[in-house]
Amino acid sequence: MGAYLKAVWGCRYFWLSLVRMDLRNRYRGSVLGIGWSLLHPIAMTVILCVVFSTIFKETISFFAPFLMAGLACWQFLVNASLLGSQCFFQGESYIRQHPAPMAIYPLRTMLANAFHFLLALILVILLAAVMRGFAGLLPLLSLVPSVLLLCVFAWALATLFGLLTVRFRDAHYLSELGFQTLFYLTPVMYRPELLAQRGLGGLMYANPIVPFLELLRHPLLERQLPTPGMYLPALAITVAAAGAAALALRLEERRIIFHL
Repeated sequence: MGAYLKAVWGCRYFWLSLVRMDLRNRYRGSVLGIGWSLLHPIAMTVILCVVFSTIFKETISFFAPFLMAGLACWQFLVNASLLGSQCFFQGESYIRQHPAPMAIYPLRTMLANAFHFLLALILVILLAAVMRGFAGLLPLLSLVPSVLLLCVFAWALATLFGLLTVRFRDAHYLSELGFQTLFYLTPVMYRPELLAQRGLGGLMYANPIVPFLELLRHPLLERQLPTPGMYLPALAITVAAAGAAALALRLEERRIIFHL
């Protein structure tokens, strides 16, 4: 594993150039350019706040940063997974010409989406500071390991979905349906206690996204450091997903080219 990661790092100029190309292509010809990455989470938060803060009887000062943090995390993982399902097809021309580690193609997808996630996270931090007060330096620094865990998890998901879609082309469409269903069991727009009160707490806490939501929200909304117990589920999920991705990649890497 160490040698493989070293090989991935050795190709860093290659996959970083791919990420830059993806970001340039995404906004080529756009008037606002990267501004769309800022406008989208703001617009979604405003629209959903107007509707759901009343339904859930939440104050705007709590609900707005709560919702924006949830949307940022959810969109990052979903986009990394769904776009990751196409990462090997997207890189087919490079795969046929350049013998690089296959892990760089889901990494490329993850990093491009991580860029937009970080922009959204900065907005969340600013919004929370305005509406909830400054969280403090240590709570903000606690976001660094949380974001790193989230990025590794997203890389693993992009790898798994990419390998699955190479073998089964309909997996991409089934994944979209699966994420639409999972959204309603993920406390993006409501507090986790609402599902627990309705007897669905077991399903919600089996959701692998929930620990990451808690790690992102707790420092900003409660202005406190996450406890070690909050990191353990996220760490366990990340290790399990990364291990599964590494095993799947080891089994399928040499055969990917034959299925593209």
